[in-house]
Amino acid sequence: MRGHWVRYTARQLAFIKRHRKLPHRELHAAFVKRFKRRDVSLDNIKSLCWRKGWKTGRNGRFEKGFIPYNKARKMPYNANSARTQFKKGQQPRNTKWAGHERLSKEGYVEISVEQTNPHTGFERRYVLKHRHLWEQKHGPVPEGMVLKCKGDRLNTDPSNWELIPRAMLPRLNGRFGREYDRAPDEIKPTIMAVAKLEHRLNEARRKAG
Repeated sequence: MRGHWVRYTARQLAFIKRHRKLPHRELHAAFVKRFKRRDVSLDNIKSLCWRKGWKTGRNGRFEKGFIPYNKARKMPYNANSARTQFKKGQQPRNTKWAGHERLSKEGYVEISVEQTNPHTGFERRYVLKHRHLWEQKHGPVPEGMVLKCKGDRLNTDPSNWELIPRAMLPRLNGRFGREYDRAPDEIKPTIMAVAKLEHRLNEARRKAG
């Protein structure tokens, strides 16, 4: 019992060891029936087998070729169970259909589109909505270019996004940038114009020498 050391005779230990491969509940029932030991609990038997290293030999896995007892058997009808089962063609209420939107960790709107996900192979994937709409209107974003919002990044209308060279990004928000993303909307055009001018001058110097 709890708090007391349970003693076993040599015969009892030999019995437990010999039948250790039985499920513990069956082993306990057989032990109590054989030796009339009402003071030995199921937990006592489990602890003894654990201390002695007497393992059942089972690992909880189905062996290769194992056939479940209910294979090909039809479950009996149950009204309560049937009420909560999915019907044929039914989709879960949280299914993300094409067109579903969400907000990314960076604060950009993403939309689910009918394109194969290259990572999972699923028939839909999330893409940046502003880029998706801009490319529908103007075509693919050229290599080396990026889209930058003119105002609120939640506004995904193509008119709110401008195509700029990727090399301009440090001049806008980098270590030596002008915190373009945090600036008020009325100041952003000025910051963008200055960044473009600096970028052109830098490109001209690079080509000249």
